[in-house]
Amino acid sequence: MSPSGVPSTSTRRPCNPVSRLPTRPPVAASVTLEPVTEPSRRLEDLSGPEIAERITESSVIVQPVGAVEQHGPHLPLSVDHVIAHETAAALVAEHGDDSDLWLLPTLSVSKSNEHAWSPGTLWLSAETLLAVLRDIGRCVAETRAERLVFLNGHGGNSALLNVACREIRLATGLMTFLVHPFVPPDHGGKSPETTELGMGIHGGHRETSVFMHLRPHLVHLERAVRAVPERLADNRYVRFGGLASFGWLSNDFGPDGHIGDPTGANADEGKLLFETAVALLGEQMAEIAAWDFGRG
Repeated sequence: MSPSGVPSTSTRRPCNPVSRLPTRPPVAASVTLEPVTEPSRRLEDLSGPEIAERITESSVIVQPVGAVEQHGPHLPLSVDHVIAHETAAALVAEHGDDSDLWLLPTLSVSKSNEHAWSPGTLWLSAETLLAVLRDIGRCVAETRAERLVFLNGHGGNSALLNVACREIRLATGLMTFLVHPFVPPDHGGKSPETTELGMGIHGGHRETSVFMHLRPHLVHLERAVRAVPERLADNRYVRFGGLASFGWLSNDFGPDGHIGDPTGANADEGKLLFETAVALLGEQMAEIAAWDFGRG
């Protein structure tokens, strides 16, 4: 109807969305997929029936545990997650057939509240993480596997993971183990760089070198500075790895949050450290696969 009340003689074509579609579909880009030549040893890639068939009493389930937390101005938050994930993946790829290893998805967020002061750090309380680990143990116990290994990439998890190993053992009967690709000096590991005075525990020379090997594009070595609490070096007992342990937050020793000297880090050393760690873990897995508390 026109504004004057006289019926309009104009005709309007009805909207037809289909008519606006292109008459010929665009040609899709050709994508070449790499063929999968070996069976996966990632547990998540198996179907339910395959779990029942392939996971047996001899299987060793590997749970990488990382962290998302500050590592100073020169490294990203992902350091511990990446190291745990890549180490576990390489371990299972190289030694999976020998020791019947199976890889679980990496647990990235963990006990990192010593870095809670730094925005971006993600953390779970001790109570929450312990509950998560217990539940993972219960899930593994539903398979025929008898051995569960936590591969830990974050020193702040170590004490809690030891507790979890016993709790899961008690609750499920699983044989449980804790391994580290790199043991930090505050847990008995080495910090051989003389400039670190034995205290390269977080974002220092070795950790930065390994990450330069794994993710070189994420390292900003030009921002690296030495951050070593030298006043602890003269202590006999109250020191990292000393007989008298102490609670600490990463900003107790300086505003940057790392502890060590990353200034001389290099990817070649990181590659050697990484490959050595994977080989050593392979030897540990062989013993774990045969472990049965001396029964038999």
